[in-house]
Amino acid sequence: MKDQTLSNYDRVIENWRLKFLEMDQEKLIRKFKLDFDSQALYITYFSHRFSIDRHTGEIIRCDEPALELTFNTRITIYNLFYYAIENPKASGNLVPFREVKRVYPFEKAYRNTILKELQDTFAGHVEELNLACRRLNGIRMPQGDAGYVLPVFPFLNIAVLFWDKDDEFDAQANLLFDSFITDFFHEENVVGVGADAVYYLTEASGLVPRKIYV
Repeated sequence: MKDQTLSNYDRVIENWRLKFLEMDQEKLIRKFKLDFDSQALYITYFSHRFSIDRHTGEIIRCDEPALELTFNTRITIYNLFYYAIENPKASGNLVPFREVKRVYPFEKAYRNTILKELQDTFAGHVEELNLACRRLNGIRMPQGDAGYVLPVFPFLNIAVLFWDKDDEFDAQANLLFDSFITDFFHEENVVGVGADAVYYLTEASGLVPRKIYV
């Protein structure tokens, strides 16, 4: 009988934890060039190192083992391992969300949650955003008051573009995604990556970390 105290999010993560235990871990190591030892596989996500226990499937953040991870972080890592095509390779071409393959059904949710949260949170806090991007190993772009290419994984980037509010205009923000991002995981995960971009940027900025459930 299922534990009725678990949320739907918890049930999804529990199902994926069990799926991970059925995966060929040696293949994952080779495919994604993962660090590993007898206890865990290791992957870097938004410039933080995570371990995935080889025996339980649990994911923890290595610098803060007791931290409760976002749903998006855990599902994105599990789904990367499960959904990536045989030889995924980033294009290096960063495009708006609407130009990513197969994500059209999620565009409204993406705009109304991810972009709105990014705009509202950093309006008047552009220096904090610049600091956060640098802390997440971002590479400065010429566009925007804050514009950076950020590594999601070592092999996959996004870009953050932000124009602060002034007397005439509200703050404006955009995220750009690698045009081949859906070769790495399910199209719903693209929204999750955007949500985690906001979370890790707010955390690195010193503002209250913003968890977004979409």
